[in-house]
Amino acid sequence: MSNLAEYPFEIRPLTPEEGGGFLISYPDFSDCISDGDTVEEALKNGQDALKATIAALKAKALPVPAANSGGVASGKFVARVPKTIHAQLTTRAKTEGVSLNTLVVTFIAQGLGRKEGRA
Repeated sequence: MSNLAEYPFEIRPLTPEEGGGFLISYPDFSDCISDGDTVEEALKNGQDALKATIAALKAKALPVPAANSGGVASGKFVARVPKTIHAQLTTRAKTEGVSLNTLVVTFIAQGLGRKEGRA
């Protein structure tokens, strides 16, 4: 089995509305999450979930992502923005004659290009 310690994880506190405690997720696996009342418990439960996820992939003869591979990206995500920004983006998309999605993807690509020194 892969060295589980090589897989990066993200841990965040859960709000009281979410039940409290901590959530752990693994960016290399789109559906591997767990939680716990403490960070330590979330880490332990996360390792158990990661082992089970890898075992399930292997049992189905599906590929197991390499550590730090970024996993399987669907190309889709949801972002919440303030209503004023949503309105500005919608107006700009209409002015440009493109969909809101196209406008936002263009802005993201331009921003990434600048950050990587390609502007």
